[in-house]
Amino acid sequence: MRCMLARSHCIGVNADAGNSSPGRCRPSAASSRRVASPGPAKYIRLSGRCINFRIMRATMSDESPTAGVRLVTVDDNNDGQRLDNFLLGLLKGVPRSWVYRVLRTGEVRVNKGRCKPSLRLRAGDQVRVPPVRVAEREAGTAPRGLIDTIEKSIIYEDDLIIGLNKPSGVAVHGGSGLSFGVIETLRSARPNAPFLELAHRLDRDTSGCLLLAKKRAALVRLQELQRDGRIDKRYSALLNGRIRKGAWRCDLPLRKNTLKSGERVVRVDPEGKPAATRFEVLRRFADASLVEATLETGRTHQIRVHAAANATPILGDEKYGDEEVNRRMRELGLRRLFLHAASLRFEWPGVKGGIRIAAPLPTDLEAVLEKLNEQTL
Repeated sequence: MRCMLARSHCIGVNADAGNSSPGRCRPSAASSRRVASPGPAKYIRLSGRCINFRIMRATMSDESPTAGVRLVTVDDNNDGQRLDNFLLGLLKGVPRSWVYRVLRTGEVRVNKGRCKPSLRLRAGDQVRVPPVRVAEREAGTAPRGLIDTIEKSIIYEDDLIIGLNKPSGVAVHGGSGLSFGVIETLRSARPNAPFLELAHRLDRDTSGCLLLAKKRAALVRLQELQRDGRIDKRYSALLNGRIRKGAWRCDLPLRKNTLKSGERVVRVDPEGKPAATRFEVLRRFADASLVEATLETGRTHQIRVHAAANATPILGDEKYGDEEVNRRMRELGLRRLFLHAASLRFEWPGVKGGIRIAAPLPTDLEAVLEKLNEQTL
């Protein structure tokens, strides 16, 4: 039996004259009923695991939750969040395409009205979520060793923020064959935490300062600070070559590209997005220079590409670096990208002088500097 959907829609201003409500949803004029008919099973891959995903359509009414329909009340942590992002967070593991389809067809309602994915939710809103079942999927728990590593990496924590010294080789989130990144591991370690989200990202091979938010209000605040360039981010990087003392600024625009192999790379391109990095030499060795890199913008692979564009690529960089030089550095013990997020500093309400988080250089990178110093002497 075919499903008949009410032809109502979300509007920016209520159609009733004199009763405008910008950006909210108007209830549909008619409700519809659907006959239960389990959809065909299909297999999808989530975090490297193949699971059976089956969408269940059940008899339901727009007026009350029945047969698997859920009414979810938006709390303070999700106040101001877009509807589509709210659903993607609520229905973890469900394909994005399904989420946007049920939004498009009106199966998701907010306060009984059809809405656009871009709707900003408010605390107390009632979100009607259609039935969905993800079968044959284990909840999954991060390995104990990884949990211990991440918990021991925490260098700052208060009621709103977590700052940690992310180890190199650990991704910030799962995907591309990885079941657990930093965020999944922390959620596994703290199953009762009501909210945990990444405030920004670091490349998998980059170590150092990483911020997470424990409340949505904190996440929104941190994102605003980043967007406005009000988080001071400083990195330690070892560049190829003996660079003259001093500082310089690179403001070459950058553009993302995807190769035929599917590999993502970033190139200097006049048509790319504006990007700026400030470099300052801290120590010089015979054939390498330790620099501090300060981000003025936050483009993907920005420091790595700007360093390579200066003919002084980061040592250990297998994507943008010099293969022969990297081979020689491996003999000195450098088996990773020498890029470390050394510190973060930003103003924060109620904190005099703001918050500063600093992560010491990992011992393996310190050991490389010691060997270079011995060669230079």
